[in-house]
Amino acid sequence: MKINSDDFRVHAKKFNIGKQPTSVDRYFKSKGDYQRILEEHTNQLSALQSLLYADDRYAVLLIFQAMDAAGKDGAIKHVMSGVNPQGCEVFSFKHPSAVDLDHDFLWRTTVCLPERGRIGIFNRSYYEEVLIVRVHPEILQAQRLPIESLQGDIWAGRFRSIVDLEEHLYRNGTRIVKFFLHISKDEQRKRFLERINQPEKNWKFSEADMKERELWDDYMQAYEDCMRATSSRTSPWYVVPADDKRNARLIISQIVVDTLQSLRLTYPKIDKNRLKELRSLRKQLENER
Repeated sequence: MKINSDDFRVHAKKFNIGKQPTSVDRYFKSKGDYQRILEEHTNQLSALQSLLYADDRYAVLLIFQAMDAAGKDGAIKHVMSGVNPQGCEVFSFKHPSAVDLDHDFLWRTTVCLPERGRIGIFNRSYYEEVLIVRVHPEILQAQRLPIESLQGDIWAGRFRSIVDLEEHLYRNGTRIVKFFLHISKDEQRKRFLERINQPEKNWKFSEADMKERELWDDYMQAYEDCMRATSSRTSPWYVVPADDKRNARLIISQIVVDTLQSLRLTYPKIDKNRLKELRSLRKQLENER
């Protein structure tokens, strides 16, 4: 069964996160079949990345957001396994530093944007500023914003800033694809229990994770409002059912492949003068023998 990327794309006006599945029918029949399909996708990604670099007109930014234990790290690791590290860079954004807090909320991620010809991956992103900060408004106090910035609907203002930034980047050749790995609350509970029961995973779990889990409904509302406000034709959100990690990886990899293929990348064309130069250089090399 072929994966249709559009099945997971967010259409802003109609979007209701409560109606989005966290699990769908598998796109693979067995573990071996999964590995075969993923390898096929990663091979395609590798070839397309080489084209992206040679074409040198576009940059691609992949943004990953999710609740805890949804599998962002594993998805990035497996989906991008065949990509040349020289053409791809991953940034993980955690608590902002003192320097970050002395700038606007888009600054620390903007300085990490990918160059043309490269793929950038944000593991969490500027969207944290309308998700976790919205659920924890006390964080705004640490940002030392002027009083007038806190008046009115601050979230609508931040959505506008994000949309404007993404439209600006699109006009200048950066293609942004945003993934929300959608996990059910019950599946998160199972994965949290795994982190407790398996000693090698203990470091991944803390009391803070449980406190965030208690705010599940607040987060779902924040995600719904965010995606309604910021999913666009040029910078879409995709809601990826993430209860099945392998299925999620196949869906993500297919969307990335489709995105790169849509750019119609080509290797640079060689004009007559350049071809003449190459022939001359080849003759020199051959004469060395």
